[in-house]
Amino acid sequence: MEVIVDQDKCTAGGLCVMAAPEVFDQRDEDGIVVLLDADPPAGHHEAVREAVMICPAAAIRLKEDR
Repeated sequence: MEVIVDQDKCTAGGLCVMAAPEVFDQRDEDGIVVLLDADPPAGHHEAVREAVMICPAAAIRLKEDR
């Protein structure tokens, strides 16, 4: 799994951080998403998928391994 974030789309809602804090964080100055791990271990995949689904700005995408 590869995680891709679009900081230009991010509205700083922070839902991704709540869903997967090991993978996402927010910038202190404006709350925009910061990607901590673009290739998270399998144990975090479910939380990352949840973050993708609940992101109000659709600023997170996934490339799934085949």
